[in-house]
Amino acid sequence: MDSNIIIIFAFVIVLCVLLFALITFGKRGYRIDVEAYRVRWMAIEQSLDKNDEASYHLAIINADKLVDQALKDRGINGNTMGERLKATRGQLTDRDAIWFSHKLRNRIAHESNVKVNYQQARRALAGFKRALKDLGAI
Repeated sequence: MDSNIIIIFAFVIVLCVLLFALITFGKRGYRIDVEAYRVRWMAIEQSLDKNDEASYHLAIINADKLVDQALKDRGINGNTMGERLKATRGQLTDRDAIWFSHKLRNRIAHESNVKVNYQQARRALAGFKRALKDLGAI
């Protein structure tokens, strides 16, 4: 009888260690350096110059990169940012806003002569900012 109790006790301890490892190192265990993300986000927002369309493009591209890094840092799986966004089911409060922002970034990166006005740039940055907040990065 004593050997059965020892086996059960050992089994319970192994399960506890595995559970602890999953919680500590699982996807939800990823840590984000919030201060570093805040600094980078503020630099992106400050780079937006109302009188310079090129600054709109650069701010949108940099914001997209920052959100993509936050998705990776959160352990969201996917080969592309689009795949990672799809994998965030239930984690983002305004999926339409982040998709608008990411699609605008793709247009800037892949199409020539894309015109972006200041309001579109602000809307895109607002979508990226909401995603960063939802991910706990800022």
